[in-house]
Amino acid sequence: MTSTSVNKRNTSSNNLSLHYLVREPKVKTAKHKAIILLHGVGSNEQDLFSLADHLPDSYYVIAARGPFTLSAGRYAWYNVDFSTGKPVINAEQEVSSRAVIKQFVAQVKQKYTLDEIYLGGFSQGAIMSYSVGLSNPEEVNGIIALSGRVLEQTQQIVVRNETLSQLRIFIAHGTHDGTLPVHYARQAQAFLQTLHVPLTYHEYNMGHQVNGEVIQDLIHWLP
Repeated sequence: MTSTSVNKRNTSSNNLSLHYLVREPKVKTAKHKAIILLHGVGSNEQDLFSLADHLPDSYYVIAARGPFTLSAGRYAWYNVDFSTGKPVINAEQEVSSRAVIKQFVAQVKQKYTLDEIYLGGFSQGAIMSYSVGLSNPEEVNGIIALSGRVLEQTQQIVVRNETLSQLRIFIAHGTHDGTLPVHYARQAQAFLQTLHVPLTYHEYNMGHQVNGEVIQDLIHWLP
């Protein structure tokens, strides 16, 4: 994903645990539903917020900023080292971000009186969505994993209860992804199938990105 300018009709807020941007619903419905989006490493909240106008008008679309600053305008949920050819994460930062995201989800749920929350993200944002959703399945209704993976640490903290069996998960991954190769998505699919969660899995002829076909499939998946 690449950063784009934010439509001026959307507002930002700094009064919760994470800085974020929000597009409120254009269409009012009986249920208040939200999509919370988490960006990838080295990006910011404006990146995935650029998708807001392509997502259903009945949803709040909330894009949060990672708590760790890499440089001006570039943030992360944790530091990661690719020098060995495999991603090596800062585990302490991942745990910290997981707690902050969980707090943020609770805060926006209360602020906007939300009935349903779909937590998702791109790359590192997808990784964090897995971590938060699988360890706290009672807090969200679904996980949207765009070009991500399930950490080994996350597999150890999955809460296996009746709530987990109702956690809907959407996976989208490019078969030509050179940053997080598609085998990570296939590993996630295999692991999630052992949890018997409602799972929708898609592979696309693309790299480490989100394209229009992904968005259309996501819109079809959203309730």
